[in-house]
Amino acid sequence: MKPKSIALAASFLVAGIANLVAAPAAFAQAKEQFIPVLSYRTGAFAPNGVPWANGYVDFLKYANAKGGLNGVKILFEECETGYATDKGVECYERLKGKHGGASLFEPLSTGITFALTEKAPVDKIPVMTTGYGRSDSADGMVFKWNFPLLGTYWSAADMLVNYVAKKEGGRDKLKGKKITLVYADHPYGKEPIPYLQEASKVYGYELQTLPVVLPGLEQKSTWLQIRQGRPDYIFLWGWGVMNSTALKEAIATGFPREKMYGVWWAGAEPDVKDAGPGAKGYSALTLQHGAEHNSKIAQEILKEVHAKGQGTGPKEEVGSVLYMRGAITAFLATEGIKRAQERFGKGKVMTGEQVRWGLENLAIDQKKIDAAGFGGVMRPISTSCADHRGDSWGRIHTWDGSKWQFTSDWLQPDESMIKPMVKAAADRYAGEKKLTRRTAEDCQS
Repeated sequence: MKPKSIALAASFLVAGIANLVAAPAAFAQAKEQFIPVLSYRTGAFAPNGVPWANGYVDFLKYANAKGGLNGVKILFEECETGYATDKGVECYERLKGKHGGASLFEPLSTGITFALTEKAPVDKIPVMTTGYGRSDSADGMVFKWNFPLLGTYWSAADMLVNYVAKKEGGRDKLKGKKITLVYADHPYGKEPIPYLQEASKVYGYELQTLPVVLPGLEQKSTWLQIRQGRPDYIFLWGWGVMNSTALKEAIATGFPREKMYGVWWAGAEPDVKDAGPGAKGYSALTLQHGAEHNSKIAQEILKEVHAKGQGTGPKEEVGSVLYMRGAITAFLATEGIKRAQERFGKGKVMTGEQVRWGLENLAIDQKKIDAAGFGGVMRPISTSCADHRGDSWGRIHTWDGSKWQFTSDWLQPDESMIKPMVKAAADRYAGEKKLTRRTAEDCQS
């Protein structure tokens, strides 16, 4: 064989070997569904951000251990945001196109959510905001790519107002009462204000709003105003050390913890552990679940993930409030992907557009909940083109000095107040951004 022929044959052989090597890699990549994880494990908000991230990641590992998403394995990558909007946007830009493209983003920050709301339609990547984000984004006819699943801050505020109204003996008994909102001076903390202002006009209570600059370690002036104003109730809309600081100030000033109610981001173990017995009587609304150490899913994760040395954090936190929040969020994300597979092909990797359809058409019934191990932890949820929030439920749990205990029946928001507010706000946003409401044809896409 001539040298030229030998060289040519060798080149074909090398190319063939390269193709054989590349083929499995390409196949493996094609069978991986990429889910970015925006987290904050450092900084002032780490005590709350870490357990959420651990629950989110552990559930993804658990889903892989059980065969993935109809055979498609989940590939995830974390990016540290520090709860900062600019870093969150940087993480989004860095991860959105990796590994074949992001399935969805869960920012775990209302500030980051606001920033991504205008990017998502361009990049065609859904933004899940489970229990936070823009309250008006529940209107899927305007916010096609946002999904504030399980509850918004307006629905949370409504449940709290109606809960204290019931304690007073009826909504009419709220007239003349004083409710003070102690809130993070951040898009998250400001979200409930429009609802609370509107409800104050309807029910006749006096609303006081007191912003706290994050991270919230300095609240002396805030609690001086509380002592002077002597409110009947305090609603706490904080995050991280702001919550534990508020409870310490309440103890120091003698404000009764029984008159303090937090949103579901102010009702976890890190918020009360420093105050311990002193926080006894403090209550918070839940995003359905509380601490669920004995739940089937917590036990399954311990067995399938932690027992095999693959746990993301300490096994003792499995089942804690924020850990469960992360696990439920990951469950909703995977269910959105599997729902998309029902339409676009089981066993296939879904694009961001396809996952968006899945999230818009969630149909998680009790059978699916029980099969996933969340029985007794969460309730069924379905979404639609018009409703990107889905069914919203909550409960009140109260700190007894050492643990959280449920102290109410299931609660739901009064949609007769919420829906008109959501539509009006969504219409204003559409007008500002020169958007038109989606058509019936678009809802089928």
